[in-house]
Amino acid sequence: MDDRTAARSVNLLERYREARRHARGYNDLHEHVLALAQAGLLVVVDEPINKDTEMHPLVRWQYRGGIPEPERKAFLFTQPTDSKGRRFDSAVLVAGLAANRDVYRIGFGKPLEKIGETWIEAIAHPIAPRVVNDAPCQEIVATGDDLDRDGAALDGLPVPISTPGFDNAPYLSAGHYITKDPQTGIQNVGNYRGQLKAPRRLGMNPSVELRAGIFAHWQKCKTRGMPLPCAVVVGCPPVISYASVQKMPENLDELAVAGALAGGPINVARAKTVDLLVPAEAEIVIEGLINTELLEPEAPFGESHGYVNLQEYNAFMDVTAITRRRYAILTSFISQVTPSESSVIRRVAMEPVYLHHLRTVLGIKGVTHVAMHEPLTSLYAVIAIQFARGAPESEIWRALYGASALHRFAGKWIIAVDEDIAPDNADALFWAMSYRCQPQHDLKVVPHKDPGHGPRGPRDDGETAAVLINATLKTPFAPVALPKREFMENARAIWERLGLPPLTPQPPWHGYDLGHWPAELERQAQMAVRSEYFELGRNLANERRGDVAMNAPVIRDEEKKENNS
Repeated sequence: MDDRTAARSVNLLERYREARRHARGYNDLHEHVLALAQAGLLVVVDEPINKDTEMHPLVRWQYRGGIPEPERKAFLFTQPTDSKGRRFDSAVLVAGLAANRDVYRIGFGKPLEKIGETWIEAIAHPIAPRVVNDAPCQEIVATGDDLDRDGAALDGLPVPISTPGFDNAPYLSAGHYITKDPQTGIQNVGNYRGQLKAPRRLGMNPSVELRAGIFAHWQKCKTRGMPLPCAVVVGCPPVISYASVQKMPENLDELAVAGALAGGPINVARAKTVDLLVPAEAEIVIEGLINTELLEPEAPFGESHGYVNLQEYNAFMDVTAITRRRYAILTSFISQVTPSESSVIRRVAMEPVYLHHLRTVLGIKGVTHVAMHEPLTSLYAVIAIQFARGAPESEIWRALYGASALHRFAGKWIIAVDEDIAPDNADALFWAMSYRCQPQHDLKVVPHKDPGHGPRGPRDDGETAAVLINATLKTPFAPVALPKREFMENARAIWERLGLPPLTPQPPWHGYDLGHWPAELERQAQMAVRSEYFELGRNLANERRGDVAMNAPVIRDEEKKENNS
C-alpha cells in the first residue's frame, strides 16, 4: 500500500472513530482497523464485492498464491453485496485479526516475544469483566416483530460464503458463542460456525469439540427440558476474539482471560433478551435460544482440517434479538485449507502453551521450542519438539508422551528433533526422521486418541493414535554437507553484487559440526581451500594398505582416543 492509498484508507476509516465511553485498556475493532491501516497492513476494497462468490476467494489468493506470510494483509470490504444485488450497510473484515503475525501483534497489543508469557499469565490469573450500562453494541436494537422487517435480522448481515461451490449457505466463521453453565453460572465463549438458515434461525455445530463448554451447557439444558440461552458475537475487540479461539479449562470464562490479556477488565453489558453478559464494544450480537429437543441438517461446510464437512444433524438457534453498533464491522475468519487466518490465530497462542506445559508443568529439561506444523495439517496433527544437544533420552520420551497427553485431539505425529533442525520446516523434519532415527528403536505408538476436528477414519469408530518419533542424534555425527558459513556468506555478497534475485536463506544454508570432525580431517579440508590438494594426495599415497576391504573407514589414533572417551 503506497502512502497515498494508506492516507485514503485512514480517511475512509475515520468515520468509525468514536470517543471511548468507558475507560479501557484495549482497542475495539474500529481502532484496530485504523491501526492496521496506519501500519500498511490493510487493503481497503471500496467497490461492490459479492460476498457469496468473490469475497473469500479474493482473500484466499494471498494464502494459495505463494505470497510469504509477512506480506499478507487484512482486507476491509466497504460495499458488500450478494448475488441478488442486495447492498449491506456493514463493512466486512477478512483476515483482520491474524493475516500474519504482525496483524496478530497489533491486535494483541504486545510485542511478539511477549505474547507467549502473556497468555500463560492470563490463563493463570484471569480478570473478571466489568458491567456497564451504556454499550456501543446496543446502539441499534431489533427484537420481537422488528426482526421480521426486511434486512432487520440475519438477512441484513453481510456474512460471506467461505467456500463458494461447496458450502450450502453463508456461515459465521468468526461467531463467538456465549453460553452459561446452568449449574455454576460460569459463562463460556467459544468460536463455532453458524449457518444462516432463515432471517430468525441460525444453524451451528456446537459439538465439534466434545469438551467444549457450549456442548456441556447444551446437554445440561436438555436434561432440564429447557432451551439454551445464547449470544453470538460477530466482531469485537481483538483480545476477545483471541481468547475465544484458545483451548482453555472448562471452568474459565474467556472474557476474564481476555481481560487479563488486556491488563484490565473487559467492559460487558447485559443482553436484551437472554441472561448473559456480552462485550460492550462488540460490533453485532445475535441473541437467541438454542433448541435442545430437535436437531436439523447442517453443512456442508469447508473446514480448517482442509476437507468439506458433509451434512450432519446439528443444533439451531431461534433468534430473539440482534443488537449492533452504528457503522458495524462484521468479522469473518479466512479458514479452511491452511495456512489461513484461523491457523495463525491459533498457532501464535498454542505453541507457547505447549512449551509451558512441557518445561514448567512437567519440568522436562532441555526443551527449547515447540512448533506446530501449519501448511495443510491445521496445526494439531504434526507437532515438533526441539531439544538442546545432549538432552537425556529419558527427557525426550517424557516430552513426547507429555505432548501427546495435553489435548486428546492433538498430536497424531509428534517428533523430537535437535536444536540444529528448524522445527517449523517440514523438509528439515523429514531429514531428521530419515537419518537420525531408527524406527525399530525410536518410534512408539500411543493408542486411543480422540479423532478431534477432522474426517473420521472408517475403523475403530474413527479413533486414532499418536506416533511418537525420537529423531534426535543418538551419537556424534559428521558435519552437515554444505559449505562452511564463511564461504556461503562470501558467496552471498558476490550474489548480491551481481544483482541476482533476492535470497531467502532456508535452513540449513551452511555446513556445521555435529560432534564428529577429527582435527586431521579439518587440516585436510583447510589444505583443499588453499588449493593444496595435490600435496595432500602425495601424503595420502604414503598411507596405502592391502589388508583392508573396500569402504573400510580410516580411523587414526586421535579418533580411537575420541571413541574410547
